[in-house]
Amino acid sequence: MASKHDQAAERLATTLGTTYNRGQGPDVQTKDQVTETETVNTIPDAARQLRGFNKPVYVQGADPAATKKALERYEKSTIGVRNSQGKIVKQSTRKRK
Repeated sequence: MASKHDQAAERLATTLGTTYNRGQGPDVQTKDQVTETETVNTIPDAARQLRGFNKPVYVQGADPAATKKALERYEKSTIGVRNSQGKIVKQSTRKRK
């Protein structure tokens, strides 16, 4: 059985027409944005994993508790937040260069 993390990342990748990267690097990446899916315990790691990308970046909460924690953690940053269904609940303000 797939974890909540894997289920959320797979769902988002399918929605965006790309694949879920289970290895090193961001979980879901398109030419226009990057998303890292996190559980409530790994939310703080997301900023490090999204560092260096010059396009909109998002943290996707694997469940409602993770989404809430991500909203609190990245409230005053350029990092956006998605819920477990992939809906943007906080827009990324990081611009493409």
